[in-house]
Amino acid sequence: MSKIDVCVVGMGYIGLPTSVVLAQAGWRVHGVDINEQVVESLSSGVATFEEPGLSQALSNSVISGNLTVSQVPEKANVYIIAVPTPIDANNEPDTSFIRSAVQSVARLIKADDLIVLESTSPVGTTELLRDILLDLRPDFVDVELYFAHCPERVIPGSMMKEIISNDRVVGGIDGKSAEKAASLYRSFCQGEIHLTDARTAELTKLTENSFRDVNIAFANELSIVADHLGVNVWEVIELANRHPRVQILQPGPGVGGHCIAVDPWFLVASAPLKTPLIRSARTVNDSKPKFVVDRIAKYLHETNRRSVALFGLAFKANVEDLRESPAVSIVQEVAKLFPDVRVSVVEPFVDVLPPALQEIVNVHHADLQDALDSEQLIVLLVDHDIFKMIPQSALTAKDLIDTRGIWKELDI
Repeated sequence: MSKIDVCVVGMGYIGLPTSVVLAQAGWRVHGVDINEQVVESLSSGVATFEEPGLSQALSNSVISGNLTVSQVPEKANVYIIAVPTPIDANNEPDTSFIRSAVQSVARLIKADDLIVLESTSPVGTTELLRDILLDLRPDFVDVELYFAHCPERVIPGSMMKEIISNDRVVGGIDGKSAEKAASLYRSFCQGEIHLTDARTAELTKLTENSFRDVNIAFANELSIVADHLGVNVWEVIELANRHPRVQILQPGPGVGGHCIAVDPWFLVASAPLKTPLIRSARTVNDSKPKFVVDRIAKYLHETNRRSVALFGLAFKANVEDLRESPAVSIVQEVAKLFPDVRVSVVEPFVDVLPPALQEIVNVHHADLQDALDSEQLIVLLVDHDIFKMIPQSALTAKDLIDTRGIWKELDI
C-alpha cells in the first residue's frame, strides 16, 4: 500500500464532499486543487462553500489525518478526477480540465491503479481519459490499469446525505474496472451500486439531467403561452396535475446550476443530428431569462419608475450556489437596459454580490426589510423559504412579478 489510498483531483462541489466521506470511511485521502487559497482553507479544516454537514465532517477528517490537501497530487492506489466540465461559447464540451488532471497524475500511476472519472462528461470521455494517459505513459500499454466513470447524483443543500444514501451507477472500461470501482464506493455508499460499462454510465448521467431539462422547458414554454393568453399558469398547472397521469413541473426564470443547464449540451454534442428535442429544450430554457427581463422592462417603461428590487440570485432555493444562475443574468440585463434605475438585489444566502454584479454601478445588495419598505416593484427570482414567509400584508400594495409562483395570487 502507498502512503495515500485515494487521491482526489478537484476540491470543488463534488470533489470535496467525496474526499470527506471517503476519509470518514477510513480511507487515507489526499485532495488536490490548483487554487492556493482553497488549499489553505481546506488544510485548516474550513470549507470553501456552505453545505449542511460539510464543515464539521471536513474539520474532523483533517484533524484525524485521514484528509490532506495540497496543490500537488501524491502517489495513491486510486485517483478520482472531479474537475469542472464546462461548455464553451458555442455550447461545445470543454474537457481541458480533465486533460490537465490526467497530465498531473500520469507520472504517479503504477500497475493495478484505479482511475475514476466523477466529472459529468460527454459519452466516450472515460475512454479518452484512458487514451490520454497511455499516450503520456506508453510504458503502461501492457500494464493492468482500471478505469471507471462514477457520476455523482447529489443536489446542493443535501450533498452530504445524498452522496451516501443515493444509488450509484458505476461504469467500467471493462468488468474488472467496474468491480474494482464498486468496491471503493461500497465503502461509504448505502444506496445500491449498479454496475455497467463506462459509456452507459456516461449516457445515464446525461439522460437524467436532460430529462429534467426537457420537462422544465415544457413548463417554461407553457408559462410564456399562458402569459400571452392572459391566463394564470399556476392555476393551469395545478388543475392539469389533477389528471392521474399528468405531472407538470413548475416554471421559473430559467435553468441554472452546473448540471441541468450544461449537461444536455454534452448529449447534443455526442449526437448533434439525433437530438432536436433536447436542443430545443435548451433553447427554451435559455430564452426564459429574456422573457422575465422583457416583463420588467415593460413595467418600468409604462410606470417610469426609477427603482426595482429583485429577490434571489442563487440557481435554486435555499443555497448560496450561483453557478449558471439565470437570476444573475437577469439582474445584469435589467441594469444594462436601465442604467438610471436603481437595481436592488436581495439575496440572503450570500454576504456580497458576485464580481460580475459588483462592477455595475446601479446594482446594490439590499436588506430584505429595506427592500420591502422602499420598493414598489418586486421581482421574485428564487423561491427561498425566507421569501415564502413574507406576510401577505407586506405585499398587497406592491407590484409583483413572481417567476416561481409563491405569490401567484398577488402577481401583476
